This record gives sequence, structure tokens and C-alpha cells, in this order.
Amino acid sequence: MDRHTRKNLKTDKFALEVTHGFEWITEHKTIAIRYGSIAAAVIVVVLGVYLYIRHQATAREDALAAAIKIDNASVGQPNPQAPAGALNYPTLDAKETARIKAFSDLAAKYPGTQEGSIAEMYLASDAGDKGNTAEAEKRYKNVMDTGPTPYASLARLALAQVYQGEGKTADAEKLLREAINHPTITVSKEDATIQLALLLAKTNPEEARKMLEPLRTSPRTPVSRAAVEALGQVLLPGK
Repeated sequence: MDRHTRKNLKTDKFALEVTHGFEWITEHKTIAIRYGSIAAAVIVVVLGVYLYIRHQATAREDALAAAIKIDNASVGQPNPQAPAGALNYPTLDAKETARIKAFSDLAAKYPGTQEGSIAEMYLASDAGDKGNTAEAEKRYKNVMDTGPTPYASLARLALAQVYQGEGKTADAEKLLREAINHPTITVSKEDATIQLALLLAKTNPEEARKMLEPLRTSPRTPVSRAAVEALGQVLLPGK
């Protein structure tokens, strides 16, 4: 599948729903800013995008649905009030093994697709949570290089967060400036600008403030709220 095919979002309705999903994340940007958790936002977005898809079922979509079903499975004693077909695992380790296998198989079998990219994002987030930043970097880079544009831009944002956590400020800044220069339906210029301003807050607070000030009065309420929150951190870094 070539890059132009992967960039096709299929329908205007799909594109609209992706936008709505990311607007929800932006509304809750204060949480992401406060805890610096881009990966968590990424997972919400990619899952939301998948749930909005209403096309005829395919093998890829079925595989992703099965993996998500495992991810949502309960652990321990089965709940008699659980929905029909809900999964249950006797231990957390058993669930984790099944979940990682399902997403790993999906990512390996369908690289470059939206379903494969979602699986890669799950696995990258898992790796980051476990402190395996090398694995997280590899998977985010893979989505950036091969995934459809909406997922590639989200992976760029997540990878910048990983770099920031590792102290690779220059690498993180480069990715965020790329995101600003190449906005997408899932990562707008304003969102990337806010993240870059937060990155620069300690080393160049004056530049960070200049980046945020125009967004503070943005007609888009989610953007203005996020800018105000970020500006507070720039002006009061100990907050």
C-alpha cells in the first residue's frame, strides 16, 4: 500500500468524527498538560477513532476488535452481571500475555494500516509505561514512517514526549516543530505549539510565552483554555 493510499481517510464523515475525537482530548488538555501524559491522550484518540468507524467489517477490524475485547477483559472471579461474550482471565499475567500477543500479531500482520497503527500505539504506550523507552521509540517511529497520516502525527507527538522524558530536548523540539509546520486532522498547529511551549518553558520561557499569548484569545475555546493553562506553567514553573 503506497503513502497516498494510506493517507486516504475514506469518508468525510470519518474525518469529521476524528476531529470530534481530538476536540474532546483538547477539552481535557489540562490533564495532559498537568501530568505530561501524551501517550494516554494518544490511546484515547486512536481508540475513539476506531469506535467511530462504521464500515463493513474486515479481517483487520475484527482482529482489532478482538484485541480491544481482551484489553477490556476482567480479571479474577467472573462477574455474573457481565455482558454476554465478555472475557475473563484468572490472573493479570494471563490477561497481559493474551493482550500483548493479540496486539503484537495485529501489528505484525497489518503494518501500515490504521488497525496495525493502533496496535503499535498500544504496544508503544505499554513499553513506555514499563520503562522500555527503546521499544516505545521504535514503535512510534514505525507508525510515523508507515502509518496513515492521522496516526503518524499522533505518534510524532507521543515520541516527542518520550524524548522529553529522556532529556533529549533537541530531538523533542525538532519533532514538535515538524508537527507545527505540518498540522493534521488529529494534531493541529495550535496543539503542537502548546506542547512545544511547555517543552521550552524552562530553557526559553520568553519564547514559550510569545508562542502561547496569541492562543490565549483563540476563538476555539478548547485551545484558549489549554493555552491559559500552559501559560500558567510557563509563568509559574513550580505550579
